[in-house]
Amino acid sequence: MSSTSQEKSLSLSSVFSAQNLVIFGMIWAVLALLFFLLFSVTPQGEELPLWYSIGTYVFELGAFLGAALVCYRNWQSPQMVSGRNVWLGFGLGCFFYFIAGVLFGIWELVWHLDPDVSLADLPYILSYLFLGWGMVLAVTSKRLNLEIWQWAAILGVAVAGTALAIWVADPSFFGLIGSEEPVAIEQVAPEATATINAQNPGASAPNLAPAAEEEAEEETTAPSWIVALDRQLEPLATWVNLFYIIGDVFLLILATALILAFWGGRFSQSWRMIAFATFSLYVADMYFKWTDARVQAEYESGGLLEVFFVFTGILFGIGAVLEYDISTRSRQSRRGRRGSAKS
Repeated sequence: MSSTSQEKSLSLSSVFSAQNLVIFGMIWAVLALLFFLLFSVTPQGEELPLWYSIGTYVFELGAFLGAALVCYRNWQSPQMVSGRNVWLGFGLGCFFYFIAGVLFGIWELVWHLDPDVSLADLPYILSYLFLGWGMVLAVTSKRLNLEIWQWAAILGVAVAGTALAIWVADPSFFGLIGSEEPVAIEQVAPEATATINAQNPGASAPNLAPAAEEEAEEETTAPSWIVALDRQLEPLATWVNLFYIIGDVFLLILATALILAFWGGRFSQSWRMIAFATFSLYVADMYFKWTDARVQAEYESGGLLEVFFVFTGILFGIGAVLEYDISTRSRQSRRGRRGSAKS
């Protein structure tokens, strides 16, 4: 029975080898890209089909769940050269991103809700915090002896990332430009009310807000406490959006520092994947914010550039696989050299 169990473990290890996992991740990325390219564009005036929206969630959530699992394997291994806590942070970040995606999908596809803030934002915020914690540990574990041009590159990325985040943000978020539309609405509303009162002096001004709320409630199948909770969380929208903007730029800066810190070393390949995953997350977030702020109609998730969310999970997973492979092989080679020296 021991030989049988050993054969099973060897067969499992061969199936889940680093090469096979990397190939599987690349296939997942290619399939996701083809899926988004072929089906993300619909005729004008038509909505994205439900099966397409479900497919985008499957690709994205599958990528982050796989990344969380391989990061968890790294955290369990005492052989990790970069430290176990680094991969604990990355694993928790990917896992909470998976949980947030599940909740966001329920809100969007099942209940047809699109609130400014929902329960999904809590695991999203936790994912940012844990990913940032893991990247800080990775950067601080290696002494940064950067040259002047490298610090200038980090500063340039910080400035460019911040400028882009401000440009794509909703102008009303800063309270500078977006005050024009509310003023126009306030000017029109009294005129309409005066006209109604002039035609029917005994009639009171119509209250349109409850009617709009009732119409919104009829369109959703969500429980009443979910709708009430979304309304209570709505005042936090400004602070949540601000956190996302700061988090995106902060992760972008750390990703640039990672590339410069691990450039050319033995473990540079795995950390390049982690840095590219962060860049991919930044691109996807900026696209999501840009479309959400500038599309006049209600925005539907599933745009072409949102495939970068899938790439983010895949790149985190590939980085974890490469790091595990290099760490285990380096320890085995050291043991082999020690054994040969003793003999």
